[in-house]
Formats: sequence, C-alpha cells, structure tokens
Amino acid sequence: MAEVLRLSPAICAYPDEKYENLKIEVILPGIEKENRYFKLAEDGFYVKATKEGVEYVDSYSICCPVNTDKAVATYSKGILKVTVPYQEPFENVVDVKIE
Repeated sequence: MAEVLRLSPAICAYPDEKYENLKIEVILPGIEKENRYFKLAEDGFYVKATKEGVEYVDSYSICCPVNTDKAVATYSKGILKVTVPYQEPFENVVDVKIE
C-alpha cells in the first residue's frame, strides 16, 4: 500500500462585511469533485480532499454558531468557498484601536 502524505490545506475563515455570514475559503488545487468532502456543524467544520498520494485534511472550530442548513458551497480554480449565516449576527461590534 502506497504511503499517503497528509497536509493541512490553507484555510481562511472570516465574517462578511455585515457580520451576518461566515465565509470559509479552502485552497485545494486540482481536486476532482468526487474527492472533495466538507462537513459542517454549528460549531465547526471538517475538510478532506485527496489526489495522487496526497490527502488534505483538517478540522476547525467556529467561534459563533452557524445555520448549517443554509450553507452554500462552490469550487472553482482550486478554491472551495463556503458561505453560511451565523445563527445570530454579530451585534455591538466595536472597532479596537491598534497603536
């Protein structure tokens, strides 16, 4: 059995401009549709993708609960993009002065 190299994919997760949705971007270059998996819970997500002896795999916690049933995902040019609304949008967000 050939060895599989396991790597953590590059992931960026951030709120949208109105702090209503969580946006997740995962770099998964050259992965076929049948080899991409994304699982989402209200407090975290798991991603796995495989190609030619390489397995991209990782899981992440989410700070604020999301509505999993309203998640939308697309894959284009090697980037998996997921948008999912927060259960409660951020309220009373304060800009912190950086010195």
